[in-house]
Amino acid sequence: MKLAGLKSVDGAHDESIWAAAWAPATAHRPTAVLLTGALDETIRAWRPDDLAAVGPPAKGHALGVVSLAAHPAGVLAAAVSLDSFVRVFDVDSGASVATLEAPPSEVWGVQFHPKGNALAAAGGGSGSVKLWDTEKWQPITSLAVPRPEGARPDKTGSGKFVLSVAWSPDGKLLACGSMDGTIAVYDAIRMKFLHHLEGHHMPVRSMVFSPVDPHVLFTACDDCHIHIYDAKEKTLIGAMSGHASWVLSIDVSPDGKAVATGSSDRTVRLWDINMRTSVQTMSNHSDQVWAVAFRPPGGDGVRAGRLASASDDKSISLYDYS
Repeated sequence: MKLAGLKSVDGAHDESIWAAAWAPATAHRPTAVLLTGALDETIRAWRPDDLAAVGPPAKGHALGVVSLAAHPAGVLAAAVSLDSFVRVFDVDSGASVATLEAPPSEVWGVQFHPKGNALAAAGGGSGSVKLWDTEKWQPITSLAVPRPEGARPDKTGSGKFVLSVAWSPDGKLLACGSMDGTIAVYDAIRMKFLHHLEGHHMPVRSMVFSPVDPHVLFTACDDCHIHIYDAKEKTLIGAMSGHASWVLSIDVSPDGKAVATGSSDRTVRLWDINMRTSVQTMSNHSDQVWAVAFRPPGGDGVRAGRLASASDDKSISLYDYS
């Protein structure tokens, strides 16, 4: 497995780019498009092979965009801003479909259910995961993140600032990562807390489940480590290290054989999951890499894998994955 640089766009946004996500191909749009969100309060769409901009930047947020997620059908996406609004929009037109409001600093990372019927948001300072239905965009529930047994009390009440969230590909598990390193796992069918996953003690900013094993969860942490958990059985099954600083973002390849990470050490790394080792380091960026995203399978003429990365240096890069 390897990455080969294809294209970079400098000045893709006017400010730091903190979010990237691929919207899958649709019946009306035969290819996936790359979406990026930045502190310049805009979202941009890019063609999948030459990174040509698709239309003007989409506005609608009063503060910077910190997280993006695309609906699995590819038509809609959700963007989270520091203004605490989640804006659901049409990928192709940029038009707003719904605006979900939360109290200040109570929405961070977002992810759609694999079937697209719910949107989960890491609840930031609320110490919870918030869920909305995607038909009428009404709140479903809010899942509190319990304090781990034996955890020391802190001065901030619950002390949980929830940064990241992920659904298992079968939709049965929901996991979230917090500022203190806590990872909470829920039964997503019954909406009940199951257990914590232990091993990190610093912010867990990004996580993703394997597309080939619905129990396997990959986590990225400020402790410079990537952990591999069996989220159902509550076990740490592997750990990988190599970044010189915080691991800010992680995504898994559609074939389930590799993960890519972005770090504040300014690099993108490709990791062989079976070998538990870093196999390649890409140094396209001159500042920290806030987002990495593999293109989903499907669409006309899609023969090769693609990985995108986005950085504080206002650039985006596209790589061939093979």
